[in-house]
Amino acid sequence: VQLQASGGGLVQAGGSLRLSCAASRRTFSSYFMGWFRQAPGKEREFVAVIAADGGRIHLADSVKGRFTISRDNAENTVYLQMNSLKPEDTAVYYCARGTSYLPDQYTREESYVYWSQGTQVTVSS
Repeated sequence: VQLQASGGGLVQAGGSLRLSCAASRRTFSSYFMGWFRQAPGKEREFVAVIAADGGRIHLADSVKGRFTISRDNAENTVYLQMNSLKPEDTAVYYCARGTSYLPDQYTREESYVYWSQGTQVTVSS
């Protein structure tokens, strides 16, 4: 399984970006998908997760009201729409694939099986 994250870039505070994560396998629709991020000098942290059928979505408190996660199972792609970006959103963003069942521990890296390379998001003040 390969995950390809893209869409990062440099944006001013208050701006928007949409990250995409394309999966290589047709069974994409069977698994929950998440986004994490890692800022310089900090540990990687959970951002958002979406269940396999899109029926359950969870967002980190720090991004609620600004970020949304969605998926297109026909295109094997998950998205992270980021609005009202802040300098503290600056990080390398990763998407990850879980298993078929979305566990309560969805914020933990151990709940995910495959990871993408990162895509850099830089928000200037």
